[in-house]
Amino acid sequence: MKLGTKGRYAVMALVDLAYYGQGKPLALVEIAQRQSLPISYLEQLFLKLRQKGFVASTRGHLGGYTLAREAETIRISEILEAIGEPLETTRCDKSSSTGCLGTNAKCLTHALWAGLGAQMHHYLQGISLADVCERRVI
Repeated sequence: MKLGTKGRYAVMALVDLAYYGQGKPLALVEIAQRQSLPISYLEQLFLKLRQKGFVASTRGHLGGYTLAREAETIRISEILEAIGEPLETTRCDKSSSTGCLGTNAKCLTHALWAGLGAQMHHYLQGISLADVCERRVI
C-alpha cells in the first residue's frame, strides 16, 4: 500500500497553511516554495479542497487561502477522502459483488489487509491538522 502524491501533497499543504497561515491568507506560491511542491499541482488540489469546504479563498493583493475550519476539526483521513485518495489495502472493489478473485470468493489474506486498512483509517481519523502542527503525532 502506498499513499499517492495527491494525498501527501494535500496533507503537506494544509499543514503548512495551518502552521504558517494563523488565520491570514497565504498565497499558494508561498506554500509551494516552503514545501517544495509544484504550484500547478497545488492549484488543482486547492480547487478541490475549496469545493469540499476545507479552505476559503480571498482575492486581491493580500489574498490567498485560509482554512475554512479550525485546524483541530480537520482530520487527516478527511483530507485524503476529500481529494479522492482513500487508503485501500485490498483488491476488492467495495461496490462490486465479486471478491478479490473476481468471483464471489475473497483471497486468503483478505481479512489481514482489510484489518490493516481499518487500523490505518482509525489512526488517521484520530489525527488533526493541529496535532501535526503541534507535533503531537506518534
